[in-house]
Amino acid sequence: MSGFDENPFGEPALNDPFSDPAVRQAASSTPANRGIEDYNPFADQGSQGATQVRGASNPPIYGGVGATQQPATLQPTNQEVPPPNYTRSAQQTVTPTPAVTSPPAPDRRQEDEWKARRDEEMRNTPYYARRNNWPPLPEKCCFQPCVYQDIDVDIPADFQKIVRQLYYLWMFHGCVMVLNVVGGFALLLYGQGFSTFGLAILYLLLFTPFSFLCWYRPAYKAFRSDSSFNFMVFFFVFFFQFVVTVIQALGISGSGTCGIIIAIEAFDGTGLGVFIGILLLIIAIGYAVAAVGDILLLSKIHRIYRSTGASVAKAQQEFTSTFLRNEHVQNAAGNVAASAVRSQMANSNQPRY
Repeated sequence: MSGFDENPFGEPALNDPFSDPAVRQAASSTPANRGIEDYNPFADQGSQGATQVRGASNPPIYGGVGATQQPATLQPTNQEVPPPNYTRSAQQTVTPTPAVTSPPAPDRRQEDEWKARRDEEMRNTPYYARRNNWPPLPEKCCFQPCVYQDIDVDIPADFQKIVRQLYYLWMFHGCVMVLNVVGGFALLLYGQGFSTFGLAILYLLLFTPFSFLCWYRPAYKAFRSDSSFNFMVFFFVFFFQFVVTVIQALGISGSGTCGIIIAIEAFDGTGLGVFIGILLLIIAIGYAVAAVGDILLLSKIHRIYRSTGASVAKAQQEFTSTFLRNEHVQNAAGNVAASAVRSQMANSNQPRY
């Protein structure tokens, strides 16, 4: 009759968890003195009665003596997850990048050509500032530089060496002129008169700047722009420079230079005369070395000039195109012509008797 104990008027017990026979058996086997609050469903069924209730007053012990439970640990697996296999199209296929190698070092000729093109572009650019930088004077000086000079920029790479040699030769001429002034002062103290000392100062003040403007600057401009006209000016003036240097090395009496002749006359046997003679002889050797340098550079530059295919006809053409077509030259020639016409008309209007 146990099957008829249920209440036929109550709710059906189909979804009642306590209607399960296992749950009823567990509930019936629980001691009466234990409440539902002390029930531990995770404890062993055989030892529920002897196991103490774990709570705040009796926490569980892990890893100690007599511990019956250990925390669960997850053992790592050694199996590696294979990478995903993606299929790539022909367009997405990555081609290996070739190793970047340094370009081969250019030879000397290519480097010189590159420098020549760079210098030419720097010279021709309209934004290239050309501020006068020679002579190199301090900014607070009352005089300012007069010309612009930069051999590394203006002169092609093939002619920079010879232009520097020409510049050093001009500086050597200036140093010899300074020594000539010292020799003239020594002759003044020795009682040889004031003429040599005065002329030595005059030569220093005149020849040094005029030699720079009359033969060094034309050579500089000639190599810078391959100008036949400037080459002709350089040859003409520099040849006279060589002749004058030879005369200065001889040291003719009254010429104002301490050359070989004046040095020999200073050796009179006394100690002071020997000292002055040696000093004048050193100055004469300096003039001789300058003359040798003049003739060597003159022949070398003339050989370069002939190898470039330049000629006198080209120099005349440049003179006509540059000098005669200059605005200032044309204005000056027009003023001279107008003055000549006015004077001729004035002479023709005068009454004749």
